[in-house]
Amino acid sequence: MRLIIIFFFTIQFSYCQIYEVGISAGRSNFIGDIGETQFINILTPKIQEDYVYGLNFKWNRSPRHSYRFSYIFGELAANDLASKDPRRVERRYKFITPITELSLGMEFTFFDFNLHEAGIKYTPYIFTGIVYTKFNKLGLQNDIISKVGGRTNSFGIPFVLGFKYRILEQIIISAEVGSRFMFTDNIDGSVSDDENYTNFGNINNNDWYVFSLINLSYTFGRKPCYCNY
Repeated sequence: MRLIIIFFFTIQFSYCQIYEVGISAGRSNFIGDIGETQFINILTPKIQEDYVYGLNFKWNRSPRHSYRFSYIFGELAANDLASKDPRRVERRYKFITPITELSLGMEFTFFDFNLHEAGIKYTPYIFTGIVYTKFNKLGLQNDIISKVGGRTNSFGIPFVLGFKYRILEQIIISAEVGSRFMFTDNIDGSVSDDENYTNFGNINNNDWYVFSLINLSYTFGRKPCYCNY
């Protein structure tokens, strides 16, 4: 009897949802104790590579909200020479690290986004949840920031604003800018427990970084009923 009940709810569950899988590409910028202080800087030429790429998966639970999982990888970099602060320009610190991010959370649309209805579909949206980020462990020694060990990690909170548009029946394109508030001040190597490395910057401010992305996704699944079970 238990198996019959599980089977019944599995059928209903699978019937009442639509999925999205997609790819992402864009750029990153760092906000911390090194480099620029602009939160969004997409078009300005960068001194160091900062491209990121990703994969994402969504379950559209209703026309107004979705559960979303993303995997993003690439480079995160900062260079004092790109700053408008003359003190940073004179200091000339810089770093670059590979970055890997896993995020899980909920996406909310401003308008109903029911893909099974006819007509043009577009809406702004916001996303938040939690991120888990891996990056190189860095430190400052002799005015040079370099890798001092293996990889380290931190959790953070994403704040994402985007706009999506259905260009074909099952194809959606979106653009988004998302900042991440991290629970660490050491992505740039400004804080170290090792006495051989020098601490610098504002120890009272945690690091942030931003991804500016273009996403392309494919939708599939049966027409949802958006029912509550």
